[in-house]
Amino acid sequence: MISIEEFKKMELIIAQVKEVKEHPNADRLYVMKVDTGSEERQLVAGIRTHYTPEQLIGRRVVLVANLEPATIRGETSEGMVLAASDENGISVLSPDKDVALGSRVK
Repeated sequence: MISIEEFKKMELIIAQVKEVKEHPNADRLYVMKVDTGSEERQLVAGIRTHYTPEQLIGRRVVLVANLEPATIRGETSEGMVLAASDENGISVLSPDKDVALGSRVK
């Protein structure tokens, strides 16, 4: 269990997917560019076997914005797109209404 104070440390925001490319060194990863409303970031996401680039481009997603940057198979990732998974696959989390980019998820 984590405290509410620990949870509040996570910065969850709405971002929009602008670009999706296949990761050059991994079959299951995409290298994505997202717009947070104030900047563009690069992410590496393990959703390639579940989504085509066309299904992701333009989509608004929930982004963990305050993760330390990580290098994943040679590509920099500056955040994490939230997704749910079960035996049926992966589902990227998205707002069900048109929410402004950068809006905080609470």
